[in-house]
Amino acid sequence: MSIEAVRRICRTLPDVSEDVKWGNDLVFSVGGKMFAAVDLEPPHAIAFKCSEEAFGELVERPGIVPAPYLARARWVQETEIGETLDLRELAELLRAAHGIVASKLPKSRRPQAAGPAAKIKAKPRKKTR
Repeated sequence: MSIEAVRRICRTLPDVSEDVKWGNDLVFSVGGKMFAAVDLEPPHAIAFKCSEEAFGELVERPGIVPAPYLARARWVQETEIGETLDLRELAELLRAAHGIVASKLPKSRRPQAAGPAAKIKAKPRKKTR
């Protein structure tokens, strides 16, 4: 698996931006908040936000550790992209990371929902006297 594969996954998610931080980390954000980061230096470790349940399960697997500096915020790090997680599982975890971070943003900064559900408008309230 490559950094380009990670970029393709992350760029399909709503309102994602990417930039390089700290000199060698490609960081993916939603609403200005990070949800994943890839080390641009080999062996290309990847870190991402996860749920408390997923955190506990993932860190028990070889090749996945609590992310340095971010573990207390429930981030994990795969020490080398593709070493433990296959493309399908990583894509699912990155979508979940995006969702966790996006859900905590103020409503004004949350990504616009996609699909038919986004087009449904609330019924107007009846006026009461």
